[in-house]
Amino acid sequence: MKNLFVGLAIVLFVVVYSSIFVIQESQRGIVIQFGKVKRDSQNTTVVYEPGLHFKIPLIEKVRILDARIQTLDGEADRFVTSEKKDLIVDSYVKWRIKDFETYYLKTSGIKTNAEALLDRKFSNGLRSEIGARTIAEIVSGERDVLMETALQLVAESANELGIEVVDVRVKKINLPDEVSSYIYDRMRAERNAVAAEHRSQGKEQAEFIKADIDARITVMIADAEREARSIKGQGDADAAKIYADVYNKNPEFYSFLRSLDAYKQSFKEKGDVLLVKPDSDFFKYMKQIDAK
Repeated sequence: MKNLFVGLAIVLFVVVYSSIFVIQESQRGIVIQFGKVKRDSQNTTVVYEPGLHFKIPLIEKVRILDARIQTLDGEADRFVTSEKKDLIVDSYVKWRIKDFETYYLKTSGIKTNAEALLDRKFSNGLRSEIGARTIAEIVSGERDVLMETALQLVAESANELGIEVVDVRVKKINLPDEVSSYIYDRMRAERNAVAAEHRSQGKEQAEFIKADIDARITVMIADAEREARSIKGQGDADAAKIYADVYNKNPEFYSFLRSLDAYKQSFKEKGDVLLVKPDSDFFKYMKQIDAK
């Protein structure tokens, strides 16, 4: 008898335990009954709020869904503009479940399924909007308009999945690597051409300045040499006049002084040797010493 009570207690515990389920604060729950989503008397889907709830064991199954705002942030994708130019656009979508029954029926309550469907709808909408604009329009002031229009388009199509799109943002817009490399190479070539032109103009100006300076220096040197020759000629003339005046005043005394200077220059060093005839006029004033 005791074993029977124990067995009944265990069965009762299992039944009670399997009929209880808990919904967390960030979750919502729906009940599947006989393969269909449970509805109330007004044919409205029963959505269980956070808390402790009960269900019929073995008949009803609970599907717990995340009610928080989710972020769809996949890999950057390639888009084509109205100019037939490729762009690499990196974007993200903020979304959450709006209609839990529709969401469950369309995606089986699996988040990856929902994001795959939402990403396809968003990419199609963004592709059509980018395809209607040029690169300049996309990266300029119409970028906000692009995101707003894409938000409206994806929000309308996301209703089919029971999803509410909260926000759409374009994080980054880049050119493909091969296009970027081509543009950078072209920009580099243009800058090199401009730099070469500037260097050529600089060399031309440098040569002009150098030639002008050389011409000025040549003129200045010629003027200086001419002035030097003029001064030297004037000095020589003045010296010759002085010599002439002195000679005219006392030729003998002038001759004597000049001979002394010659002796001084000739016998400046001890090792100097001078070969002259004994009767040469060079020693005239040494031989003709007159007491007078």
